[in-house]
Amino acid sequence: MATVEQRRVLVTEVPGPRSRELHARRAAAVSSGVGTTLPVYVERAGGGIVRDVDGNQLIDFGSGIAVTSVGNAAPRVVDAVREQVGAFTHTCFMITPYEGYVAVCEQLNGFTPGGFEKRSALFNSGAEAVENAVKVARHATGRPAVVVFEHAYHGRTNLTMALTAKSMPYKHRFGPFAGEVYRVPMAYPFRWPTGQENCAAEAFEQFTTLVHTQVGEANVAAVVVEPIQGEGGFVVPAPGFLASVARWCREHDILLVADEVQTGFCRTGDWFASEHEGIEPDLVTTAKGIAGGLPLAAVTGRAELMDAVHTGGLGGTFGGNPIACAAALATIETMRTDDHAGAARAIESVMRPRLDALAEKFPFIGDVRGRGAMLAIELVGADKAPDPARTAAIAAAAHRAGLVVLTAGTFGNVLRFLPPLVIPHDLLTEGMDILEDAITSTG
Repeated sequence: MATVEQRRVLVTEVPGPRSRELHARRAAAVSSGVGTTLPVYVERAGGGIVRDVDGNQLIDFGSGIAVTSVGNAAPRVVDAVREQVGAFTHTCFMITPYEGYVAVCEQLNGFTPGGFEKRSALFNSGAEAVENAVKVARHATGRPAVVVFEHAYHGRTNLTMALTAKSMPYKHRFGPFAGEVYRVPMAYPFRWPTGQENCAAEAFEQFTTLVHTQVGEANVAAVVVEPIQGEGGFVVPAPGFLASVARWCREHDILLVADEVQTGFCRTGDWFASEHEGIEPDLVTTAKGIAGGLPLAAVTGRAELMDAVHTGGLGGTFGGNPIACAAALATIETMRTDDHAGAARAIESVMRPRLDALAEKFPFIGDVRGRGAMLAIELVGADKAPDPARTAAIAAAAHRAGLVVLTAGTFGNVLRFLPPLVIPHDLLTEGMDILEDAITSTG
C-alpha cells in the first residue's frame, strides 16, 4: 500500500489554494454549525504526517482527537478492513450476529481494569457509550441521579450535554437537558484556591458534602468521571482523589463509571488511565482510539450490571458494525505487538522535558500536565487569568508552520497534544521545535 513520506513539507501557504477552494465549497454545502480547527483538506495521512490536497505535509499532534493512535492507515487495520468489506459490510448484530462483535467484547472483557467477570456492548460513538453506561447504571441500581464534575466533557447527545460542563459551543441554546444530573467540583490542582497540596482532600470533602446535602447517597446511581479530563483541559485530578471517590462509591453502593473515551487504548502510557490511578470502575466507556479511525464505542462492566438490563434494552442498528469490529481487533493486535503503551511513555519522555523547559522560560505557561502522549499546557496572564487569545495565536502560528495542534479547556486557554503513538522520533522533536518557535513568537 502507498505510504506517506515521514517528513514535513510546505509547498504553499497553509491553507493552500486547493484547500481554500474546497473550503468555499464546504461553506455552500455543510452546516456552519460544524466547526473546523484547521481548514486544510486531507488527501492522505499516515504515521505522524497529514498531507493536504496542495501537497503540504503537516506534522500531526492531534490524531483526529486521539483517534488514530496507531496511525491513519495502520497496515493490520487496512488489511482487516479490506478483508471484512469483501465479506459483508452489515447485517445488524441484533438481527443476524457475527463473530467480530463477540471477539471485540471478549478482548475488552479481558483487559479493561478489574479482575471481575465482565460483559460488553458495542455502539458507534463515545457519547452513545456514556449514555448507555448511564442507562445500565440506572437500570441496575434502580436509582435516578448521576453525579458529574466541573470541566467534564462527555458528548453531544441530550443526556451527555447535560453531563458536560462547558456551555459554548456544546450546550448553548440546545436545552432543556436531561434531569437528575448533579455537578460537583473537580480536584483541579492548578486552580485549587488553597493550593495544590490541599486539592485532593478538600475536593473530596466538597464532593461528599454536596452529594449528601443536595442529592442523597441513596438516590445516586453513578458517578461519571474522566480519569484525565479531555476537552476540559487535560486536567489530571490531584493524586488520591479518584481513589477516594472509588472507595466512597463502594461504601454507598454507587457505581463508578470511568469515561475512558479519550484516555483509553494506550494513550496515557497504560492501556487505560484508570490503571495508573489504581481504580477498578464498575463500568468503562471507550471509543476514539479503539478502532484505528473507524466509528466504534463500547461499554464494558461488571457482568451482573450489564446483564441486569432486559433483552433488547441495549443496542442500535450500526453498533458494533462488522468493519469497525475488524478494525478494532487489528488495532488491539497492533497496540499489543508494537507496545503502544510503551510508545506513549517514550513520547512523554521527549515532550514533557521540553514543555517544562518552556514553562520555565515563559511565565504565561502556567501549568504543564498530562500523562503519556496526552499532554497539555495552560496559558495564563496575571493571577492565573485564562489567556485564550494567546492560546489561539500560538495554535495559528503552529498551523502556518505545518504543525497540527489542538486547543481545549473550559476557558479556551489550553494547548493539548495528542500525537499518534507511531510518530517517528525526528518528527516529534521537529514538532516541538515548531511549537517552541510559535510560543516564542507570542512572547
